[in-house]
Amino acid sequence: MSGHSKWATIKRAKGANDQKRGALFTKLAREIMQAAKQGGGDPAMNFKLRLAVQRAKAANMPNDNIERAIAKATGAGGEDNLDEITYEGYGPGGTAILVATLTDNRNRTVSEIRHQFSRAGGSLGETGSVGWQFEAKGLITVPVNASDAEELALQAIDAGAEDVEVQGDVVEVRTDPSSLETVRKALESAGLEVENADFAMVPKVVVELEEKAAHQALRLIEALEDLEDVQRVYSNADFTDEALANYTG
Repeated sequence: MSGHSKWATIKRAKGANDQKRGALFTKLAREIMQAAKQGGGDPAMNFKLRLAVQRAKAANMPNDNIERAIAKATGAGGEDNLDEITYEGYGPGGTAILVATLTDNRNRTVSEIRHQFSRAGGSLGETGSVGWQFEAKGLITVPVNASDAEELALQAIDAGAEDVEVQGDVVEVRTDPSSLETVRKALESAGLEVENADFAMVPKVVVELEEKAAHQALRLIEALEDLEDVQRVYSNADFTDEALANYTG
């Protein structure tokens, strides 16, 4: 896993203030609506919607908000159409960055993303410019004590996982996208708590950054994640524990 994965773990531990939590709920509601429009409003029959609802619940989004988002998407007339667009660019230190968005205004979205790349000394690239450096995977996060990590790894591999890595107090399980639900169910059946299960774009090779470039890249990633239309940001940056500690400290 890349250092960006470590950064995501740190952010979960730090939590979010009320303002950012409100923005997160907006993003999660959009994701739920998009999934419901594409595959129907029953999470039991719509795997993408089930994942979106699980993510919302993990973020403590109220059930009323979740049900309202599904109702908006599946009611008569539905909701305004949202386009799923992934933008590609180059960040500090030559890092490759993918920005997954849901937007009702492409011009606004690309303008805001280009502005953040420019501010960070990076650049927005053409479609395909960096996407080849990533591959689609299923990613499952399981909280675990260090003493239990080895046993969990064996259980995950037996269930069909491709790779397992300890990240502080959580274990990240990587799967083929088609095996995500199978592995998740197997881990839960074994009595393990699944904190998050989602699809992700994982870098094939990571780029190690010295501290200054690492902090520049982290600022860019944060700025992109704060944009209303941005759902996910993936990078191939590898942040050292020291660089992360100095950035968050």
